[in-house]
Amino acid sequence: VQLVESGGGLVQAGGSLTLSCVASGNIYKVNTMRWYRQAPGKQREVVAGLTTGGTVHYTYFVKGRFTISRDDAKNRVYLQMNSLKPENTAVYYCNTDIQVSPSNENDYWGQGTQVTVSS
Repeated sequence: VQLVESGGGLVQAGGSLTLSCVASGNIYKVNTMRWYRQAPGKQREVVAGLTTGGTVHYTYFVKGRFTISRDDAKNRVYLQMNSLKPENTAVYYCNTDIQVSPSNENDYWGQGTQVTVSS
């Protein structure tokens, strides 16, 4: 199983970016999909999560500005980021719980995509 993120880049404060992550490989079912971030010198932290049932979680510092969504037909998860701030600069990672068989679930990580917000 492989996760590949895309959509990162350089944007001015107040701007928007949409990150995308696609899962591929031996997939039986994709379950909860999440986005994490890791800023320089800091620990990796969760940004948002979305279950198969549609339950969404956002960390407090992105509520109202970021939106997570998914396309199960394409095994994709998205993170729409609006009103970006310099403190949102980080490497963003996709993390997904994937069943490779009915009884075997693991979580997988993408390689990360850099988001840089200039002031």
